[in-house]
Amino acid sequence: MTEIPKEEMLLKCPSTCAGCGSLLALRYILKAAGKDTVLVIPACCNSVIQGVYPYMLHTVPVYNIAFAAAAACASGMSEALRAKGEKTNVIVYAGDGGTADIGIQALSGALERGEDFLYICYDNEAYGNTGMQRSGATPLGAITTTTPNGKRVVKKDLDRIIEAHNLPYQATACASYPADIYNKVKKALSIPGPKFIHILAPCPPGWRTPSEKTVEIGKMAVKSGIWVLWEKEYDKLTISAPSRAAMKKPMPVIDYLKAQGRFKKVDEETAAKIQANVDKNLKKIAAEVRIQEETA
Repeated sequence: MTEIPKEEMLLKCPSTCAGCGSLLALRYILKAAGKDTVLVIPACCNSVIQGVYPYMLHTVPVYNIAFAAAAACASGMSEALRAKGEKTNVIVYAGDGGTADIGIQALSGALERGEDFLYICYDNEAYGNTGMQRSGATPLGAITTTTPNGKRVVKKDLDRIIEAHNLPYQATACASYPADIYNKVKKALSIPGPKFIHILAPCPPGWRTPSEKTVEIGKMAVKSGIWVLWEKEYDKLTISAPSRAAMKKPMPVIDYLKAQGRFKKVDEETAAKIQANVDKNLKKIAAEVRIQEETA
């Protein structure tokens, strides 16, 4: 069983919405990273909930940067620290809008250059800080302020885009599984070079769910196959235990959709399309694992 430190790296009384998935994830990210860490946070929910100096949420240094520049900032910061002989962890903590959309150019460049930092995208599947406008990561059928009848196109496959950069370490995680987050961050920070972790972060006001249901909703995403937990270390793919179990007999996707108000306008045709996309992705991942085992 994973031993997670009891010491808290975030102070009490944050200004997050109740049940915030991204804050839950950050709590365990910082427990894994420890005190010798600096966070780079672009415009996003977390650049607001950190508070106003000197009343700050974090107990580690935070560098706030423009929406598009997080990976560029982390690149320079990492190079400077390494030039001084320091091994301080440099971690970008950015939302899906600042990663899959506005920040993807700088991120791609940094990954291609092989910069030594960990980029973590907490994915609440919309621009949450400005009122839940759709992002490239918003899923098919989801209601946002800019898709009042539900998004008409599928979620951008960010992980496949990142995978094309051939990183030494890449993983997915979910705020509902803190031990999994802790272990993956620990592993990522032990590996030199660029690392990327994509964390699903349920958002009660944006997803229109009760604040006390955050953990349950995240687990439903995993159990239905909507969100698969895995890690890839030097091209070796490993499916995490919760998803290995889920892939044997996934929960119907419709159960996950019905638990959230943002999907209330999804009709039978759209629900069937979402289920088909999930089934296709699960088969693709299973095939990749099978090929890996056969060629090992």
